[in-house]
Amino acid sequence: MFLPIKEIRLKENCLIDDKVYPFNIPVIKKFKQIKFEEPVTFIIGENGSGKSTLIEAFAILCGFNPEGGSRNLNFTTMASHSKLHEYLRVARSHIREKNGYFLRAETYYNVATEIENLDKEGGSGPPIKDSYGGKSLHEQSHGESFWALLKHRLSGDGLYIFDEPEAALSPMRLLSLLVRIDDLVKQNSQFIISTHSPILLMYPNAIIYEIENGELKPTKLQDTQHYAITKYCMQNPDKMLNELGIIK
Repeated sequence: MFLPIKEIRLKENCLIDDKVYPFNIPVIKKFKQIKFEEPVTFIIGENGSGKSTLIEAFAILCGFNPEGGSRNLNFTTMASHSKLHEYLRVARSHIREKNGYFLRAETYYNVATEIENLDKEGGSGPPIKDSYGGKSLHEQSHGESFWALLKHRLSGDGLYIFDEPEAALSPMRLLSLLVRIDDLVKQNSQFIISTHSPILLMYPNAIIYEIENGELKPTKLQDTQHYAITKYCMQNPDKMLNELGIIK
């Protein structure tokens, strides 16, 4: 099993002020460790629960730029990331990935802009956009530019950390993403993904950690709040609209 990252844990004897961000977030205040035992691991939770803060820290700890991209991209649009990564350590296996990427939905525009700027500056090698399919990411829709990354830039033997990749993708594209994830897993890849999408959570044998009462708890797809709410809404749309007071 291809698992370059086995565990991320809090450093021993850390002095933490739980009144200061990000340690005032319950899940981070209580965080001790997370284990990765399957090629695909999901972290889910409500908005503001801390999942993106955790994912960001994991990505920085693994050598990625806080705003996203490959390890070769080093830029700052606005330094808004927390210092959580400074309090964590990563346990690696003997396996080393050859490819890697941090896809962060909310700052992907910044990554695209940095690629555009670097290509304008030129260099000894081919344009960076060639590894994304050859077309400027800014000359595509948000969803198309996401898909260009997923299709062309990720090549296997990789460590891929995604923060809400569903943000720009239609339900049909999410199904395509499931297939793409599976292709890359079969090409020796590990994924750590935060998401709200029950479609992505369908991936077989994935480990799902749900943030519940300020703790990361392993769970099954059918037991997640995301799955339960989506299923109820789709099966009982009028009843749900009535409960919300939208229709009587």
